[in-house]
Amino acid sequence: MKLLTWFVQPLCALVTQAGSEMSSGPSGPPGSGLKSVRRSPRLSPQCSGSKGGQEEKKGGHSLQEVKRRGRMERSREEEEEVNNRLKTLDLSCRSVASGTGLVYSEIFTHHKNLWDSSHPESPDRVTSIMEELQKQELLSHCVRVQPREATEEELQLAHMKHYVDLMKSTQTMTESELHTLSEKCDSVYIHPESFQVAVLAVGSVLQLVDRVVSSELRNGFAVIRPPGHHAQSNESNGFSLFNNVAIAARYARTRLSVSRVLIVDWDVHHGQGIQYLFQEDPSVLYFSVHRYEGGSFWPHLPESDSQFVGSGRAEGTNINLPWNQTRMTDADYITAFQQLLLPVAHEFQPQLVLVSAGFDAAVGDPKGEMCVSPQCFHILTHMLMSLAEGRLVLALEGGYNLQSTAEGAAACVRALLGGACPPLTPPTAPSDSALQSISRAVSALYPHWACLQTLEGSSLANGPVIRATVNEQSTKPTVPTPSVAIATGLVYDERMMEHLNMWDRHHPEQPQRIFKIFSKHEQLGLVDRCRRVPARLATEEELSRCHSVQHIEQMKATAAMKPRDLHKLGSDFNSIYINNQSFQSALLAAGGCCSAVDHILTGQVNNGVAIVRPPGHHAERDYPCGFCFFNTAALAARHAQNVSHGAPLRVLILDWDVHHGNGTQHMFEDDDSVLYVSLHRYDNGTFFPSSEDAAPDRVGVSKGAGFNVNIAWSGGRMGDSDYLAAFHHVVMPIATEFNPGLVLVSAGFDAARGDPLGGYNVTPEGYAHLTHLLMSLAGGRVLLILEGGYNLTSISDSMAMCTSVLLGDPPPSLMTPLPPPHRSAMTTINEVIRQHAPYWRSLRIHIPESVRVSLPALKHRGKRSSKGKGRKSEESRVDRPLLPPTGQEDLTTEPNLEHLMQGFASLDISQTSTIHTPGTSTAVGGARPKVRLNPEVTCDGEVKAESGEVTPEQSQSAEAAAVAVPESVASRDVATGGAGAEPETEGACGWSKTQTSLELTCGGQTDAPLYVVDPLSWCPHLDAVKPLPRSGIDVSLPCQDCGSDAENWICLTCYQVFCGRYVNEHMVTHGVVSEHPVVLSFSDLSVWCYLCEAYVHNQTLFQAKNSAHWAKFGEEVPPWS
Repeated sequence: MKLLTWFVQPLCALVTQAGSEMSSGPSGPPGSGLKSVRRSPRLSPQCSGSKGGQEEKKGGHSLQEVKRRGRMERSREEEEEVNNRLKTLDLSCRSVASGTGLVYSEIFTHHKNLWDSSHPESPDRVTSIMEELQKQELLSHCVRVQPREATEEELQLAHMKHYVDLMKSTQTMTESELHTLSEKCDSVYIHPESFQVAVLAVGSVLQLVDRVVSSELRNGFAVIRPPGHHAQSNESNGFSLFNNVAIAARYARTRLSVSRVLIVDWDVHHGQGIQYLFQEDPSVLYFSVHRYEGGSFWPHLPESDSQFVGSGRAEGTNINLPWNQTRMTDADYITAFQQLLLPVAHEFQPQLVLVSAGFDAAVGDPKGEMCVSPQCFHILTHMLMSLAEGRLVLALEGGYNLQSTAEGAAACVRALLGGACPPLTPPTAPSDSALQSISRAVSALYPHWACLQTLEGSSLANGPVIRATVNEQSTKPTVPTPSVAIATGLVYDERMMEHLNMWDRHHPEQPQRIFKIFSKHEQLGLVDRCRRVPARLATEEELSRCHSVQHIEQMKATAAMKPRDLHKLGSDFNSIYINNQSFQSALLAAGGCCSAVDHILTGQVNNGVAIVRPPGHHAERDYPCGFCFFNTAALAARHAQNVSHGAPLRVLILDWDVHHGNGTQHMFEDDDSVLYVSLHRYDNGTFFPSSEDAAPDRVGVSKGAGFNVNIAWSGGRMGDSDYLAAFHHVVMPIATEFNPGLVLVSAGFDAARGDPLGGYNVTPEGYAHLTHLLMSLAGGRVLLILEGGYNLTSISDSMAMCTSVLLGDPPPSLMTPLPPPHRSAMTTINEVIRQHAPYWRSLRIHIPESVRVSLPALKHRGKRSSKGKGRKSEESRVDRPLLPPTGQEDLTTEPNLEHLMQGFASLDISQTSTIHTPGTSTAVGGARPKVRLNPEVTCDGEVKAESGEVTPEQSQSAEAAAVAVPESVASRDVATGGAGAEPETEGACGWSKTQTSLELTCGGQTDAPLYVVDPLSWCPHLDAVKPLPRSGIDVSLPCQDCGSDAENWICLTCYQVFCGRYVNEHMVTHGVVSEHPVVLSFSDLSVWCYLCEAYVHNQTLFQAKNSAHWAKFGEEVPPWS
């Protein structure tokens, strides 16, 4: 969907711009733990008559303002016609891979110890696994894959020829010779058939890799032996003869053109063999979590510690997480994945994931002495299935308690088959020792990964948690989890479309929202895959669990009111319209969600999605608010607790609607049985619902303190990176520690890219990943409830993607490379961590101040190639128009739909390009190659050339003394075969291709050349230029990030000031992260477009240039002609 960024955003801006402008009005934060102040549902007298004092309506402005600024000049039918054109540009397709491969052969039992029959690495290890798979009825669901022997050439991908020859010669050795050879190695025995068994083990993994990469299978498990991760290039070690997983990684890289491979090693012993092979290879990310105890545990190596992060170009791609005590639990491993592995893996973006799946960390293993349950191995596998579009292969390593190993392996196979995650067992909070180990590992890798630099990790709470209750009891499912089949319930009823606005047909909360979403589900075949859950009317008794009788009766009375009375009543509330069917629609929405909860808790379905309206999370106990009548998520939570038996059901309500769910927070802020987490646009309290209750320091009150989590974004245009960072470092750690029995998602999609009210940039793929993360909680019992979202295409694509993931499909890949989180997002996340670390142990990741202070300024990682066979088609990117639309000389600062469509008409979707073109590429976006002229410069500065006169008005950049040759953007080189990736280059204000320039001489002086650049007279991104702020432009302002007053630029979208590439590159970073493409230089008043990679001079820019010129020189520029 990246190709649609510049296309969709202007279009949606024409639909409405309400809420898309970020306000920066300061708001003093209230004291922590204060009771929230509920706003009156009716407008107060002092508000009704004051200028600008009226309580802000939803979307950041009053609905009248929304209508005035946002009503399209064309009908909504024309908008949908444009959306249909957008759909034709989406050339991506979901994965068609299916099936879990399982490879096993009886030959694997032939490798045995001739002189010690009690050796722990015995044939019984694999036979017990196969018996357990049969016992749990999992084998019949797997696709059996025939093993094959690896060739000697394949073995030499990781091993030296002389070592392969030596192992091959063991087939004819006597027992005495085998014993003597084995004694020369560390913890190895060799049998006459060991070579044949070992090459079959290697070949078995390669068989699975072949089928998974080619999409013949989705994933696979290799029940093989001997293990492999200790084997080194020229010697056997630690029960390992050939390094199965390392050979598979090299095989995928060299034979299958896979660019990036992630190897996860959860065997309790450090896989030093894999580390040695890849510690200088940036294309393989190796993660090992292992028992270490300061080096006293085998293999007793200092390089098993966290300080060893790889070397050379691969620095940062070797991750060691050493445990320094025994009896580590599920919570320790899950926290490690959440806080360390998953963030780095998403930034690395592997195309294949291989797991060295040892089960000697399982509870009861005599060697590992850890306490990891089979359920934990299931959850860890589920987490990894979100990467590489689900291309995941597990290969057996260690594990020496036969029952624990078998149960752990079976749990992984169940996860690969798509089985729902099991409930967690207490304790659900990580230990202090685990937090110390994770903190040291994060600190060692901190300089190498932008995702880890999100964390400040200092001055966090220590000691016991201070919340009123500590959840240590287990959350048991009401009914046994089915073997592997996932059933997803779907609630939808067309009667909810009868709620509509009789006075404004352009109101964003329109009936077509649910119809379009359901139609998209039908189009993708998702409805047929789901189990329909009939909607029903909620009862008044059910409503009264969250709402007052007065509110219920008032809403009930609307069914018989006259239109004039309905309009008057609706105007009394904040952002509410009512018709005679509104009450029934709201009852259906609430009742449908309660019905879905019943189906989930009784095991009829594993999870569900409720396509309902009107939305609910703004509705308060006593009154409607923000398009919402009854609080559907809150009512579903109370209903679930009411129908559950035994201990009170703990419920997580995760609210990712772009607006804060004020009603939900108020209903549960003093309740420790409901954890409410909201990710919302806040803008220092100026964004709807415009209340300080949405601030991060509102953590709940009384026994509910710590159970209200507000991730309140201020500034920036948040997208996938920011939401994932919040999930990895805040949402999932807290939710896992809370250990809910049910997860309800207030699934508003108004943070989606293209939404007219939210103004954010979350993609459907991003929502898919968030959904997949939540499915590791509560035994997989997750219900998504539609809230907001007002771009019909965005909400349909986003919710359909979520449903697909609930059905067991792997999440699709995110944008490559994934940009780092926005600076303001990092600020918000750390503020939330500071507020909640006293309540939740899992947040306490400490990073020494010295590590953070020594960190160089973040640079954007350059565009990375994404070679290899992908299941999802490479997203076709549209070349920018080579010519401006007809009549460009009539451009104004308020583009209309007709003007945009003229620009779209020149799109050529038969070609593809990347967003940032290497310097040798043909100019695009209207940029013309610069022609070397033979100019003369007169004494008065007039520039003359053969091709015509170039005046300062035609080329603002002529005011600069020079345009310097740009440097490369810093990037991680992960090119195949060790060849360096071709660097991208930066322009005067950052990250562009090299600009050809005109060299000018003055008075015959050739030792001081001047340069001019021929700017574009039009570019397709001029719609990003927003009206000037009332204060105009102050060219003396310093960089907002570093305070520098040298070479600053101002963004013409948000009017923030940052320094250029020759200082600290903060405008470069802002342009990348915020996707605001057009900026103006304080030095020479030239305007640069990042996406066109060119200077631009157009009438649209005149107002900004004139304001800057007045501030700089005290006079206006000549009028535009």
